[in-house]
Amino acid sequence: MAAARSSDGSGPLRRAGRTVGHALCAPFSGTARGIRKATHAHGAGESGLGKLIELHAVNGAGDVMITVALASTVFFSVPTDEARGRVALYLAVTMAPFTLLAPVIGPLLDRLPHGRRAAMAGAMLARAVLALAMSGAVATGGLELYPAALGVLVCSKAYGVVRSAVVPRLLPPRFSLVKANSRVTLAGLLATGVAAPVGAGLQALGSAWPLYGACAVFAGGTVLAFTLPRKVDSAKGERRARLAPLGEESRPPPSRTKTPAGPGSVRSDLWKGRRGRKDRRERPPGLRSVGPAVLHGLQANAAHRALSGFLIFFLAFLLREHPLAGQSAAVSLGIVGVAAGAGNACGTAVGSWLRARGPEMIVAMVLGLALGVAVLAAVFFSTVLVAALAAVAGFTQALSKLSLDAMIQRDVPEEVRTSAFARSETLLQMSWVLGGAVGIVLPLNGVLGMAVAAGILALGAGTSVRGLLNAARRGSPHPRVA
Repeated sequence: MAAARSSDGSGPLRRAGRTVGHALCAPFSGTARGIRKATHAHGAGESGLGKLIELHAVNGAGDVMITVALASTVFFSVPTDEARGRVALYLAVTMAPFTLLAPVIGPLLDRLPHGRRAAMAGAMLARAVLALAMSGAVATGGLELYPAALGVLVCSKAYGVVRSAVVPRLLPPRFSLVKANSRVTLAGLLATGVAAPVGAGLQALGSAWPLYGACAVFAGGTVLAFTLPRKVDSAKGERRARLAPLGEESRPPPSRTKTPAGPGSVRSDLWKGRRGRKDRRERPPGLRSVGPAVLHGLQANAAHRALSGFLIFFLAFLLREHPLAGQSAAVSLGIVGVAAGAGNACGTAVGSWLRARGPEMIVAMVLGLALGVAVLAAVFFSTVLVAALAAVAGFTQALSKLSLDAMIQRDVPEEVRTSAFARSETLLQMSWVLGGAVGIVLPLNGVLGMAVAAGILALGAGTSVRGLLNAARRGSPHPRVA
C-alpha cells in the first residue's frame, strides 16, 4: 500500500482525480491565457489598457444578454402589430426620457473626474441589480419592465461616457487613440458575438435566464472595474469642453468697465493681465472652437448613427413581415444582424490599420459609399441589397467613428479632450434615438424604407462632405497633441 503512494503522499485515486481536473480545466485556462495575451499585447498590459479592453468585453456581453431577454418579450412573443406597439411604447417610455437625460449624464460625470473607477463599477453593479429586478417581469411584459430598462440604458450610457474619458489615460507608448479605441471596440464586438448565442441558449431554459446571466456578468464587471490603474481617477490638467456657438470663443467678451488707465500704463497692463486670466478661467476651450473638421465629422457621424437606429427598427419589422427568400423571420434577422456585425468588425480593423491617415477624407468617402449602396437598395430593392446595406452601414459607421476620434485627438486641446469625447457620444446617441423613432413609425414598404435610409445619408452628406473636403485641403489648423 505504501509503495502505491507517490512521493507527495497522494494515492492513485487522488492522482487520477487531479489528472481529470487538469484535463477539464485546460481548455478554459488555455482560452483565458490566450485572451489575456491578446488584450495585453504591445504594452497594453503595462499601461492598464488591457484591463479596460476586458472590462468593455464584459460590458458588451452583459448588454447583449439583456437585449436577448427584452427582444423575446417585446418583439418575438406577440404578433407583428402588437409588437410594433410594444416597441413604440418601449421607445417612448425608455428612449424619450433617456434622450433628455443623455445631455446631463456627460456633464454630471465630467464634474466627478476623481471617481471614474467607482463610476464604472457603479454602472455595472446597477445593471446587475436591474437585470435581477427585470427577471420577475420579463415573462409578462408588464409596464414595470420599462423603468428598469430605462435604468439599464442610463447606466450603459454612463459607462460609455466614463470609458471615453478613461481611454486617453491608458495609452501605451507610441499607441494612437484611434488604435486603442479600435481594440476596445473590437473586444466588445467579439464578446457580443460570443454572448448572443449563449443568451439564446439561456432563453431556451426560460425567459428570465438571460437576465440571470447578465446579472452574473455585470457582477464580475463590478469587480473588474476596480482593477483598473489608479491613474484613471486622475484629472490633472483636464478642463470641461463647452458646446458654444461657432466662433464664440474667438470673439472678445463685451467690456463692462473702462480701462482704469491709458494705453501703455502699468495699471492698464496689469488690468489686461488680470482680465485675460479671468477670461481664460471663465471661458474654457469649446468643442466647436477647434476648427470645422470636428464639427463636420460630428455631422457625418450623426447621419451614420441615425441610419443605424433606423435600420435596426425598420428592418426588424420589415423582415418579420417579409422575410428573406426561403428563410424564416428569425433567420432573416440573424443574417442581417451578422452582416452588420461583420461589417462593424471589419471597419474597426481597417480603422486601426489605416492609423488615422487623412480622417476627413475617410469620413467623406465612407459616407459617400454608404449613400451609394442605400440608393442602389432603394432603386433595385432586393434581399441581397438589404443585407449588403446592413454590412456597409456597419463598416462605414465604425470607420467614420474612428476617424472622428482621430480628429478630436488632433484638434481638441488635451485639457478638454476627454470632455469632448463625452459630449460627442451624447450627440451621436441622440441621433440614434431619432433614427429609431423614424424606423418605427414608417410603413413597412421596403423601397420606401431604403429611400428614407438614402435620405438620411444624403442629409448628412449635404451638411458635412464639402466642409470635410475643404478641411482636408487646408490641413489641420491645430498642431497634433499627444
